Amino acid sequence: MADVHGPGDRYVVGIDFGTLSGRALVVRVGDGAELGTAVHEYRHGVIDAALPGGTPLPPDWALQDPEDYRDVLRHAVPAAVAAAGIDPARVIGVATDFTACTVLPTLADGTPLCEVPELRSRPHAWVKLWKHHAAQPHADRINALAHERREPWLHRYGGKISAEWQFAKGLQLLDEDPEIYRHAARFVEAADWIVWQLCGVETRNICTAGYKGIRQDGRYPSRDFLAALDPGFAGFVAKLDGPLLPLGARAGALTAQAAGWTGLPEGIAVAAGNVDAHVTAAAARALAPGHLVAIMGTSTCHVVNGTELAEVPGMCGVVEGGLSPGAWGYEAGQSGVGDIFGWFVDHAAPAGVDSHERLCELAAAQPVGAHGLIALDWWNGNRSLLVNHDLSGLILGLTLATRPADVYRALLESTAYGTRMIIEAFAAAGVPIRELVVAGGLTANPLLMQIYSDVTNRPLSLIGSAQGPALGSAIHAAVAAGAYPDVHAASAAMGRVDRDAYRPDPGRARAYDALYAEYRSLHDHFGRGGDDVMSRLRAIRNAAVERSAAPVDTPLEVVA
Repeated sequence: MADVHGPGDRYVVGIDFGTLSGRALVVRVGDGAELGTAVHEYRHGVIDAALPGGTPLPPDWALQDPEDYRDVLRHAVPAAVAAAGIDPARVIGVATDFTACTVLPTLADGTPLCEVPELRSRPHAWVKLWKHHAAQPHADRINALAHERREPWLHRYGGKISAEWQFAKGLQLLDEDPEIYRHAARFVEAADWIVWQLCGVETRNICTAGYKGIRQDGRYPSRDFLAALDPGFAGFVAKLDGPLLPLGARAGALTAQAAGWTGLPEGIAVAAGNVDAHVTAAAARALAPGHLVAIMGTSTCHVVNGTELAEVPGMCGVVEGGLSPGAWGYEAGQSGVGDIFGWFVDHAAPAGVDSHERLCELAAAQPVGAHGLIALDWWNGNRSLLVNHDLSGLILGLTLATRPADVYRALLESTAYGTRMIIEAFAAAGVPIRELVVAGGLTANPLLMQIYSDVTNRPLSLIGSAQGPALGSAIHAAVAAGAYPDVHAASAAMGRVDRDAYRPDPGRARAYDALYAEYRSLHDHFGRGGDDVMSRLRAIRNAAVERSAAPVDTPLEVVA
């Protein structure tokens, strides 16, 4: 990735913390040229069965080890700088982005509770990853009380807050391990914690505070509301609150310790934390209102700026300045996309066709509708528009003639239908969508991209970078370092996009209209109260798993 370096060139580093790994990217400030990158896989990955010490985890848990994040600083950043072939002394800033809501309890100095020796065997002391969905009952309690009290912030989140977010996870912590809750002086997004590690200063960013922390109009949910949930929860906001920074702001200077980890100069600018999907809008030059960015990877996050405040049923949230200053930033999402396709290849596709490449080759040869299937894309629950992580996947129309490529194509299509539902919900609420821009690893799948264009009946633009979040973070680093006056100017100079890379075929689009109508019917029946069988099955599964994990002499009725 080497490029010609000029004598006056300056550089920034963007670090993207994903679900399974972290990536560092070295970018030239003047034009956004990507000069070197490196990836470091998390040693512990997603901890969803048992803690490293052997403590078993219940169903729907997903944890991580914060030391894996520090290792990204130690390994990926120096490797990216070496790959770029630059003098580290000419790096002027660093910025990070993170999956969200990924949150951890810490001591007052930022020490994760899972690193306190006597607490290491306690599951609630660890990082709760975004796809930790065991807090769904707690989200249900929060939503029910908020509706009962007509809390004004609820409609800013489409009428429901998610089990993935800070308050649901915090309430679960209080309910299930009050001692850990008391130990947690701070309950902090990993996006802010990693910045704390880099510059030694605790800050909170406006993005995660708004979208994941229910901060609206300058305040969090009231102490009275929280006490009504549980008297012990009344002071929860004290664990969240901190110096709040806009996106692109300088959080502090790189400490000597972090300079030692990364090989970067001590004292350079460290930008405020941010979310992987949200920084990508800047990388794709999609900050203008109406340009919806779908960041497609293991899951998909949809973000778009609007000029006016609107309430979109089922959205993840709307936050003033949440994407960029001067606009209302909207977020929606799908909890499972690439994860669904990976599940099929890893666990359901037979030998001989157990690769994405072979399945795509076979599926691409089919006319629209030839497989006779409709799938619901809820393998990891539904983030938008139903905000219910107890929902599960479904494939309808299977026969003895069904082949693996049929199912695979139906799964690809199901995620496109889910995105169309989100686009139509935005438009119906008065948030116009003028362009669909796709970023993330799944842009490399031409069949999937064409399906999305045909299903939505819209041209698709593609981000002009394979490292969208890392490039977006680098753009914010340049602003924090003072190289650009604001994120809009930095995005225009350093971002890139390939306009209208895919165009819909009119015939296929018409055929998908009929299939989409069937998807909507199933979506509403199973997701909006027609039949709650998915939730009942999940409850049966969880009870069976808990019984099997209990000591043999424990009576079943006690466990149940």
